[in-house]
Amino acid sequence: MLSKVVPAAAATLGFFLTQALPASACGGLVAPNGSVRLERATTLVDWHGGVEHYMTSFTYQGNATNIGWIVPLPAVPDKIEEGGAWSLQRLFRETHPQPFFLQAAPASTFAADAEVLQQVQVEALDITVLRGSGQAILDWAGKNGFAIDVETRSHLIVYAKGSPIFMAAKYNTARAQARKQLRGDGAPVLITMKTAHPWIPFEVLGVGTQQVQADLYLITDKPVNTSEWRAVAGVSGVGTTVNGAPGFTLDYQEQMNPSLFHDLSTDRNMGWVRPDGWLTYLSLDSPSQKVTYDMSVSPMGVVKVAQFGTSPMAIIDGANRAANLPTAPLGTQAALILVVALGLVAFVLRRRRVGI
Repeated sequence: MLSKVVPAAAATLGFFLTQALPASACGGLVAPNGSVRLERATTLVDWHGGVEHYMTSFTYQGNATNIGWIVPLPAVPDKIEEGGAWSLQRLFRETHPQPFFLQAAPASTFAADAEVLQQVQVEALDITVLRGSGQAILDWAGKNGFAIDVETRSHLIVYAKGSPIFMAAKYNTARAQARKQLRGDGAPVLITMKTAHPWIPFEVLGVGTQQVQADLYLITDKPVNTSEWRAVAGVSGVGTTVNGAPGFTLDYQEQMNPSLFHDLSTDRNMGWVRPDGWLTYLSLDSPSQKVTYDMSVSPMGVVKVAQFGTSPMAIIDGANRAANLPTAPLGTQAALILVVALGLVAFVLRRRRVGI
């Protein structure tokens, strides 16, 4: 476990989307004339007892009066509030040991109206939760100053087939300046939702870019893995790739340590962090044309992906998987291998006796 103190300048290197997306990218920033680009965003997802905590933050480059982003959601949020002030940076420090020297689009015809479910302010963000068809969401976006290009429009239409719930956030530049926030300094947004399984949209990252580079942090009740057989055998998935997702690897996994628990749970609105949770870090580095999926985690703790536009809960509920298989604790793989080896030896000896 890393216990070194890292300067704030180094800690801020931990971002979810380490890429520059066009301003109109689905799930990223949207602004007139492509005058703004997404610079940084970070995401943490926690799931426990049917409740998902989804915290995300972004920053931008450029100047514009109408700046915002639209993302799909798996359910209507119970609460939207400010996220932790330092938790995302702390997670990066935990999963990326530092070198020693670092110590110290105009809308068309408005046919259907989207239903506005919630409206809240989080720092300099004006957030609206919407329900409606893809066209209804696009029409609402056009009425409210979101300029969306043709590619993004088609993706929102597909996402709406899986879930009619979206969150639109508009960056209020005047309020940001009053708060001394410069160049779109990130405002962590914490969304609390009731979901049968955790769900994270990934396909949105590939719109308008050639290479997707992303980091994802998960906090779960049990270790997360990349396949059923590893989960059943208790074999660690660290260093393996998620099935059906080239370039999406599980890089780090440890149970919450006291230092990390203290730092996260004492942060703003982060009291839901549990001392016995498992922290998993996954990284994605893949050509955008191969990132055509969203992801979830099964009750066995296995990461699953499915074509974007799939209903969020159907990624797990609609998957063909072994039902209710028990998950062996990590560290039992040696015993299992020994049992298999002894069985093979016994089989060979029996064959030799029969042959005598």
